[in-house]
Amino acid sequence: MRYLSLTVGLIGMLIGGSASAQSVSLTGTYQCVQKCRDDMLAYVTQNGPTLNLLTEAGVPSRAWPDWFAPATRIWVDIYDSGAVYTPDGVTIQFDNGTIWQRYTPPPVPLRRRG
Repeated sequence: MRYLSLTVGLIGMLIGGSASAQSVSLTGTYQCVQKCRDDMLAYVTQNGPTLNLLTEAGVPSRAWPDWFAPATRIWVDIYDSGAVYTPDGVTIQFDNGTIWQRYTPPPVPLRRRG
């Protein structure tokens, strides 16, 4: 009976720890601002803990929370390296020096009447 309660407790810790690993949604459009390979926008789509990336060069990749720092880092398959992101999800800095910032489109100019 003692082993059963210990097992249930360990499973609860593991499930609870993985659910709270990533605290911010990284889904959005990003603009490369440093060490860019192209002038296109980059896109991140987050589905649970996994991420789909489309780089500024148009190359798709997968990413997921880094095993050692899941609340602040992701592991990017195509680069075979990691990236750190800010707590607000505005900036993603890859280990190779590339930096993405959330893209804010310019305001639409008002049309003049008359």
